[in-house]
Amino acid sequence: MPLYDFRCETCGIFDKWRPLAEADTPVLCPSCETVAKRIFSPPMIITGKLRLKGQENQEPQLVKRCEEPKPQRNREHRGGRPWMIGH
Repeated sequence: MPLYDFRCETCGIFDKWRPLAEADTPVLCPSCETVAKRIFSPPMIITGKLRLKGQENQEPQLVKRCEEPKPQRNREHRGGRPWMIGH
């Protein structure tokens, strides 16, 4: 459900969660209960510049490992049932 802004003539602007089907239907003001009309409010769009604003270095950083990961050892099969190697 989207959040819509409404304007009451006596109380001012308030917002309310409404289904899309009821987007243009007038709503009652929560404080004085008079009919309020929906007003246009632009959607909030976050651009790439705003998302990266807090980061000082925008280049990828190189991360070094202290140790190299050990390769997995293959298990040897010495029985007559190869489908039960891991059991």
